[in-house]
Amino acid sequence: MLKKELRSLFKAKRTELNEDQIDSKSLQIANQLLRMPIWDYLYYHLFLTIETQNEIQTECVLQILFGKDKEVVLSKSDFELGTLSHYLLTENTSLLKNTYGIPEPVDGIEVPESKLDVVFIPLLAFDIQGNRVGYGKGFYDRFLAKCRPDTLKIGLSLFEAVPEITDTSVEDIRLDYCVTPEKVYSFGVETSS
Repeated sequence: MLKKELRSLFKAKRTELNEDQIDSKSLQIANQLLRMPIWDYLYYHLFLTIETQNEIQTECVLQILFGKDKEVVLSKSDFELGTLSHYLLTENTSLLKNTYGIPEPVDGIEVPESKLDVVFIPLLAFDIQGNRVGYGKGFYDRFLAKCRPDTLKIGLSLFEAVPEITDTSVEDIRLDYCVTPEKVYSFGVETSS
């Protein structure tokens, strides 16, 4: 299917989920993550939930990261440039929702992409080859292109894979893993642990 079709289809599927279903699926995803060999790293980039989009609740993942004493990094969007800047989440970090309802750090200690070991990636859909469909603005593709080649790219999805996204491009950055409530999809990555 085409990205545009998948975007419409999976936005509609998300709207059918109620809060309890999202919470339950989010907890299942967090439990899947705990079983993965991804916890020997230090810098983990996480997205915070856009409530109005019925996204996965990443609070569970955040608690895991804090419990494992990891450095958590959040992004701030620049909609004019289409870029993300990244900040360390500390007890002094102030968060503010932007015009799209994304909670973002106001300011803080900036972290370069080269420091990031693991990036958790929001998405609407993904296929069995590790291609993903986001909201269509290209923020994450531009961001991931600046990360180290060995940075683990892990999609978090409320739904299972589709067979194929037919209109991928060379700018699209493939996932290393995608985690759903039911299973962990691996796309040929070797981990350090």
